[in-house]
Amino acid sequence: MMLPKSRLALVAALALCLLAASLQAAALTDSLKEGTPQLKSIGALAFGPEGVLFVADPQAAAIFAIDTGDRRPAAVGPIKIQGIDTKIAGLLGTDSKQISINDLAVNPTSGNAYLSISRGKGPSATPVLIRIEREGGIKDVELKNIKFAKAELPNAPSPTEQVRGQSKRLMSITGLAFANDKVYVAGLSNEEFASKLRAIPFPFTEADRGTSVEIFHGAHGKLETQSPVRTFVPYEIGGQAHLLAAYTCTPLVKFPISDLKPGAKIRGTTIAELGNGNQPLDMVIYNKDGKDHILMANSKRGVMKITTDNIDKIEAITNPVKGTAGLTYETIKDLEGVLQMDKLDAKNALVLVKVNDGLNLDTVALP
Repeated sequence: MMLPKSRLALVAALALCLLAASLQAAALTDSLKEGTPQLKSIGALAFGPEGVLFVADPQAAAIFAIDTGDRRPAAVGPIKIQGIDTKIAGLLGTDSKQISINDLAVNPTSGNAYLSISRGKGPSATPVLIRIEREGGIKDVELKNIKFAKAELPNAPSPTEQVRGQSKRLMSITGLAFANDKVYVAGLSNEEFASKLRAIPFPFTEADRGTSVEIFHGAHGKLETQSPVRTFVPYEIGGQAHLLAAYTCTPLVKFPISDLKPGAKIRGTTIAELGNGNQPLDMVIYNKDGKDHILMANSKRGVMKITTDNIDKIEAITNPVKGTAGLTYETIKDLEGVLQMDKLDAKNALVLVKVNDGLNLDTVALP
C-alpha cells in the first residue's frame, strides 16, 4: 500500500531530523580526544548531551568535557543509598571523614548519578569521580585513557589570592550549566569587576575573558561586583533565554543570556531577596500542575520552593531590603539537611542529605 505524498514528506522530514541529531551528537563526542585529563581538583558538575560530563577544576581554573560512555536509555526507579559517604570511603580505601562530596549531577540519558569527590583535605586532596547507577551500584570512574577536552579560563585569580580567609582561586568556578551548545560558567576572575559569567561554546574553543556582572544586593543595600554566583540555572523568561543566579545572603538575580558578551560589564535584575545570613547550595527548575517552580537548597534556610509567577514583570529590587522581598517562597519542611540536588526525572529529585554524622542519597518527589 502506497503512502500519500503528505505522509511520505512527513516521514522523510522526520528521518532528516533524526539524522541531523545523530550527526550533531557524533560531532560533539568526536571533538574529544583520548588521553588522561590531569585534574588538580574537582568541583561543579553538569551534563551535556550523549553522556558528556562537564567537570570543573577550580585549582587549574579549567573545565573538562569527559565522555562517560554512559549512553544507554534511562533506567527507572528511585536511588536510595544510606550512608553514601561511608560506602564511597570504603570503595576508596579511606575513612568518611577524609572525603568531601562537592557536587551531584544526574545523567539525563541514562538516569545514573555522578558525584565529584575530594579524597583527602586541602590542596593535596585527590579528585575522584563516582558513578551511582540507577540500580544502586557505586563505581569509581576511571579517568585514564578516556576521551576528553579542556577549556582553560584566561583570567583566573592567583592561587595565593584570598578573600575573607578563602582562596579566590577555588572560587574561579562556582557553578556550571549546559544549554544551547554552550557551557555556562560562574566564578571569580582576577579583574576589578571580579564576578564573572562565561558562555563557552562546545565543542570547546578558546575561553574568553567572560562578562563582568554586578548586582544590587538589597540585604546589603549596595551594588556588588566581587561576590560570585553560588548556584544558577538556565531558564526562559518571556521567550528569552536567561540565567537565574543566587548569591550569598540570598539575592536571586536574572541575566539575559544575550547580554553575556566577552569583555562586557552588565548589571543583573534582582528579582528576590530571600533572607541574609545564608548561602544557597543548589537549585533546580521543574514544572508541576502546569506551573514552573524553583527549588533551592540553602545552608540555613532549608529548601525553598520559589514561585515563578510574574517573573517577567516583577519590579527590580533597587533599594535596601530588611527581610525578604520580590518573588515569594515556601519552605519545604519535609526536606531538611539537603546539601546537593538534581532532577532525577520530571517528577522526582535526587538529593544528598546530611543525617546526624553521615550522608544519605535519596529520591524525593518534587513538591
